[in-house]
Amino acid sequence: MTESQTTIKFYGAMWCGDTRRARRWFDEHHIPYEWIDVDQDKEAEALVKQINNGFRSIPTIVFADGSHLTEPSTAQLENHARKLGLLLPK
Repeated sequence: MTESQTTIKFYGAMWCGDTRRARRWFDEHHIPYEWIDVDQDKEAEALVKQINNGFRSIPTIVFADGSHLTEPSTAQLENHARKLGLLLPK
């Protein structure tokens, strides 16, 4: 796979505790992602609202296969990453 095929887009803001927790989880598992701060990028903010039915819900994580997670728990992050083959099976 090329880098563009594996890129995960991570939309959030650093004042958000859920964003910080999810980023920490990605970093601890060495899963690469593109960080996009919705406070700094209004187009990204509009995309987050489009994905989330008009709500500025963060973090919103968009995977290369087009699937996404909004405000995921740590368990949801792990389950989705395993489904996509981003983590080794337990």
